[in-house]
Amino acid sequence: MERVPILKIGEVLLVSIQIDLQDQTVLALQEDLADRIVKTGARGVIIDITAVDIVDSFIGRMFATIASMSRLMDAETVVVGMRPAVAITLVELGLSLGGVRTALDLEKGMRLLGAPLPGARPGAVGTR
Repeated sequence: MERVPILKIGEVLLVSIQIDLQDQTVLALQEDLADRIVKTGARGVIIDITAVDIVDSFIGRMFATIASMSRLMDAETVVVGMRPAVAITLVELGLSLGGVRTALDLEKGMRLLGAPLPGARPGAVGTR
């Protein structure tokens, strides 16, 4: 089973999903992420689903579960890069992803979390 990598950028954990999500992969991600939040003291989690073409109801619910779990450990979750087809599918499935904030891309997701962008100078244009 493939595992989804979790990268640390300052106080934010970045989960970039680049593989087809199977139920077992998502369950492993949930466990791995909980462990990394505790070990790193992360204040935010960004889940980048730019490469995700299809979600089912289980995977949609797991995103909401991950957000709830993260919130309990004092880390806010933002999902970035959602494609229109994925958003339509989630709505059709009746999944609202309660508690999950969304942003169009990684840069906007980092801003939502109030995290500095890597390589950005304080006060530089676009870092507000």
